[in-house]
Order: sequence, then C-alpha cells, then structure tokens
Amino acid sequence: MTWLAWRQFRTQALVAAAALALLAIVLVPTGLHLRHLYDSGVAACTNGTARGDCSATVSSFLGQYHQLQGWLGFLMAVVPAIVGVFWGAPLVARELETGTFRLAWTQSVTRTRWLATRLALVGVASMAVCGLFSLGVTWWFSRMDQLGADQFSTFDQRDVVAVGYAALAFALGVTAGALIRRTLPAMAVTLVAFVTARLTFASWVRPKLVAATHLSQALDPKSMAFFSSNGSAMHLQPEAPNLPNAWISTTRIVDGAGQALPDQVVARACPTLGVGLPPPTPPGGARGRIRGVVPGNVQSTLEHCVTKLSAHYHEVVTYQPAGRYWTFQWLETAIFLGVALVLAGFSLWWVRRRLS
Repeated sequence: MTWLAWRQFRTQALVAAAALALLAIVLVPTGLHLRHLYDSGVAACTNGTARGDCSATVSSFLGQYHQLQGWLGFLMAVVPAIVGVFWGAPLVARELETGTFRLAWTQSVTRTRWLATRLALVGVASMAVCGLFSLGVTWWFSRMDQLGADQFSTFDQRDVVAVGYAALAFALGVTAGALIRRTLPAMAVTLVAFVTARLTFASWVRPKLVAATHLSQALDPKSMAFFSSNGSAMHLQPEAPNLPNAWISTTRIVDGAGQALPDQVVARACPTLGVGLPPPTPPGGARGRIRGVVPGNVQSTLEHCVTKLSAHYHEVVTYQPAGRYWTFQWLETAIFLGVALVLAGFSLWWVRRRLS
C-alpha cells in the first residue's frame, strides 16, 4: 500500500525535489556572498571597530539582491498554498471524480488505511518541503536579520512556522476534496480557505496568543509628532520607542485612568499649535492626515504643549518583547498542526462513514 501511494506521488515528489535543488542553486552562492560582505565590512560596524560611514555600509549591504529578497518573501507566502492546492485537494477529489476509488476499496485494503497512508506520506512530504524552503530562506537572510531587522515583520517567512502552514493547507485541501468530490472546485475552495485562515490568524489570533507587555513613560516633547485630518483639531502622536526587535502594537497617550487624550483637550491646552503652518497637502492633492514637520518656533510651541499635558497624561506602549519571538513561532506552529490533525481526522471519518 505504501509503495502504491509512493508511485502515485512520485511525480509531485520529483517536481518538489527539482524546485528545492533550483532554490539551493540560487541561495547557496548568493548567501555565501552575503556572508563574505558581512564578515569583511559590516561586522566591523556591529562591533564598533569600523572607520568611516557605517550607515552607508549597512544600507549598501541590506540592498544587496533586492529583487531576490522580494521573490523569496513571495515564495514563502505561496509555497504552502501551492502544497494545499496541488497536493491536498486532488488527493481524494481526483479518486472520487474519476471513480477509481471503487477499485481500491474493493480490494483487501480498507478505505481507512487507503486514506491514512496517503495522508501520512503526502502530509509529511508537504511539511518537509515547506520546512526546507523556510530553512533555506532563513539561512539566506540570517546576516541581514542580525542587523536589527524587525523579526516580527518577517515572522511568516522564517523558521518553523512554515511547517504549520503547510500542514494546514494540505489538510484543508484533503477535506475540501472529500466534501466537494471535484478537483477544480476543491482547489479553489482550498486556496480561499487557506488565505482566509492565514489573514484571520495574523490579524486577530496572533496578537492575543500571549498577553502583551505594557511600558509606561513620561511624555517626551522631542519624540512627539502632531497632525490634523482634513482641517480638524490637532492630534498628538508619540514616536514608537527604541525597543529592538520588539513587536510594538500601540503607542498611546493616556491619563491615570487609562483614558486616551482627546483632541479637544489638545485644542484647549495648545490653541496655537500648528498656527502658521501652510495648509497640508499630501501627494495627489487631497487634504488629509499630515505629520508635523515644523520650523523651530512651532517646535517650541509643541514642546511647551507636551510639557503642559504631561502633568496629567503619560505614554503607554503595548508590545511583545523580542525574547518572545520563538514562543510565538512554536505556539502558531502547534495551533496550525493541531487544526490540521483535526481536519485529517474528519476526512478519515467522512471517507469511512459517509462516502460510498
């Protein structure tokens, strides 16, 4: 049974092996070149022994292979979806659509073993392929990431979480194929369901996986910006603090009770804030939200305003510390793997009990 499953899957396996080989051909020489550039120039900037303009050296290094960087990010977004659409959805749907399942199920092999073998073989292969893709991309970007890149901004493109994405995409495809029984509709449903699951999780679930940390600090006039929207009252917005590699979700001005600073209070406390500035006109000519880039006299007014408000208001930063990165990686991977197992179990039950 395992040999038959392998023979049916070997074409996809060969395509995946060829894709991994092509990826290695691209990543290995360029990645080694990046390491050489880092060790010969950028490393001196990070340890404080460099002479000259470090910012230019670092900027030049981060701009290496710019187009390839974009393609690798895109690749990590689409590979799990491809696995679900082209490996998961046809696994059961094609057998049901063509009727070949009747021959397999009338032999000595039970339908449960028939599907379980394919789930195990193709499912493990799906996770392995995406894991190897992620490993290669993570290795390639490793020197760039050492320069203080926002690790949470590339969370979906690094390390182990791609394994969970692959498992979910594959299980969604199998489930859609078992329910719909037609290959092309199942592929379309798989793609939509996977994209929806990823976006929903990133927007609503991931921020709530671990309770955020809150940092309270006094208002700093030097790190404050202001803007108005369509001519309305001025709004104050503090700059995000320097928390390397942290995931900063909100930066707010609140009072002792946690209530946000109303624009009306800013207008009463700082009636001259923004007076004398030209009408804000963003690119395209539409009036809208413009951040204050101001001359010295207006900056002095802003600092006086912030000092006055600091008697009753302070800044609160809500964030996830950099040290929780791997906690999020493992939690998200485990959740996606768990959902995939539930879907696989449902597919087994459906094929065994509901299909005939």
